[in-house]
Amino acid sequence: MTDPALPGDRDVTVKVPALRFRWLTPIYDTVVRLTTRERTVKAALMEQARIAPGQRVLDLACGTGTLAIWLKTAMPDVEVHGIDGDPAILRIAKDKAERAGVDVVFAEAMSNALPFPGDHFDRVLSSLFFHHIDAYEKARTAREVIRVLKSRGEFHVADWGQAENLAMRLLFVPVQILDGVGNTRDNVRGRLPSIFEQAGFATRQTGSFSTVLGTLSLYQGSLPGNG
Repeated sequence: MTDPALPGDRDVTVKVPALRFRWLTPIYDTVVRLTTRERTVKAALMEQARIAPGQRVLDLACGTGTLAIWLKTAMPDVEVHGIDGDPAILRIAKDKAERAGVDVVFAEAMSNALPFPGDHFDRVLSSLFFHHIDAYEKARTAREVIRVLKSRGEFHVADWGQAENLAMRLLFVPVQILDGVGNTRDNVRGRLPSIFEQAGFATRQTGSFSTVLGTLSLYQGSLPGNG
């Protein structure tokens, strides 16, 4: 399955381990918990998504499945899917879901070619993914999210954003070194909303959090006319 064509489209497959290098995968949960105020940020992301009973939700680039598992635990009657392009991290996610006793459907897939029909999800959530990919793939992924969302669906994102002050900007430098200046440039310049808007979303930033690695921002995208 391919995503809608972009002008000058190119055939690109992006596979990025959760912490850039595969040998870091086993410590991913520990690093995220200690550096990103994970529980606070993900709780805020779930709250702003206003997910209703019976809805179908996708955790885009789900990593070890923490967000998807927390969501399913809080709302057992919501259908939760998680996709990621890294099979090693998906194995961790599936094991965590089994130990938590929750039914989350995990699948290996790329963000720019989601294995779902159009008009399928009520909500798509994403946490700490978009800084891994360049501007072209950010836009391509956003268009693919639009394809799989229902007409009144919403897109909710937590990711690194524009620094709130100089200290936050300096703290973000290690993330840029790890994940690439090119991939993180749009995040740190506050351009994620404009990228989502160019793809077709009406987008707004809903909040931000100071962390030991910089500023994490929350965004909400809806399809024009949804209010």
